[in-house]
Amino acid sequence: MPQAATQTIAPVDLKIRTRDFALRVIRLYSSLPKSAEAQVIGRQVLNSGTSVGANYREGLRARSRSEYATKLNARAPNTPPN
Repeated sequence: MPQAATQTIAPVDLKIRTRDFALRVIRLYSSLPKSAEAQVIGRQVLNSGTSVGANYREGLRARSRSEYATKLNARAPNTPPN
């Protein structure tokens, strides 16, 4: 297996990518029509899109691997099991 395939993404890179994703979501929300329907759906997208980075950063503050997993899993209570 190639070495690059087994490497994980650097935390700094993922922190930047999640921030950039949140900024793109904010720009998307700003560009939506001002109709009530678009705003309702847009707020849902805005909340879920900006929470990605917040949840990741909260996980980074974990003191152990198990606490990291717990913090990330605590944010997905409605996610169905695989």
